[in-house]
Amino acid sequence: MDAQVQETANLVINTLAEYGLSVLSALAILVIGWMAAKWVSERVYSLLSKTPKNDETLNRFLRSLIKYAILAFTIIAVLNKFGVQTASLIAVMGAAGLAVGLALQGTLGHVASGVMLLVFRPFKIGDFIEAAGHAGTVDSIGLFMTQMKTTDNVEIIIPNSGVWDSSIKNFSYNKTRRVDFLFGIGYDDNMDDAIKLIEGLITAEKRVLKDPEHLIVVSNLGDSSVDIT
Repeated sequence: MDAQVQETANLVINTLAEYGLSVLSALAILVIGWMAAKWVSERVYSLLSKTPKNDETLNRFLRSLIKYAILAFTIIAVLNKFGVQTASLIAVMGAAGLAVGLALQGTLGHVASGVMLLVFRPFKIGDFIEAAGHAGTVDSIGLFMTQMKTTDNVEIIIPNSGVWDSSIKNFSYNKTRRVDFLFGIGYDDNMDDAIKLIEGLITAEKRVLKDPEHLIVVSNLGDSSVDIT
């Protein structure tokens, strides 16, 4: 019995001697990697947040991306400490990632489009835009979808790939824009009086800019009306 206990003890001591240093090194790498991932990601997020032009959603996405990238390298380093062939593991992970990417290519397309929208910023929250056949005020820009509210207070949710792949008309991009009004009068009506009336209304409206100057013209002679723009 004593011999068996002695043999077990020797086995434990030999195992600890052989793998103990590797375990301690792996734990140290894991702890340092975890702390580094948290510190670096938060530091990058803090720096990005100080830039007014950066979108909050993009800042959070980059913070998570940096954090998990560092953690992935940390785990590979830990496995390498135990003699795991990390090259083969990386190849397997790459193949698995490719398979998942092919299966979720539509979803990943939305994410890629969301990143493009956040990076190039063709519009921002609060802008009134027309995209993917819809017009409304932008409520939020996420990684998967863009939400906006129409003029009749209906919430529209559009996948980001639909927004990015379509032409985007941003009505709020410029500080000023022209607004056209069309008025129809009869052929028997006095055109000069109609133009004077419109001129008086425009002049009295404080929101109309003096520069550029407004323009009143006869734009069309219709079948039953004279159109003044």
